[in-house]
Amino acid sequence: MAARIKKGDEVVIISGKDKGKTGKVLEVHPADEKVVVEGLNIVKRHTRPRPPAEPGGVIDKAAPIHWSNVALIDPKEHLPTRVRFVTEGDKKVRVAARSGAKID
Repeated sequence: MAARIKKGDEVVIISGKDKGKTGKVLEVHPADEKVVVEGLNIVKRHTRPRPPAEPGGVIDKAAPIHWSNVALIDPKEHLPTRVRFVTEGDKKVRVAARSGAKID
């Protein structure tokens, strides 16, 4: 199955503690059905010092969020939308359900 959300897409969080915030997708984990969004779903991570590069301490890190809790932002209307697929010739193209605009 083709990916509805890909790395680099602009998404909005539709549920959870960061509901309504937008960000760019940094990573997609299809096996876990999760995405990592830049600057959202921040958690504290206690790290041990790893000389010489990394000091120890508490760092903020973007944690994965289930992809059902994010919605792609329509490139034309800048509102949350679902994704549909349209075949053009022999290629499968992502299309915003809200406006019909091509995403790829």
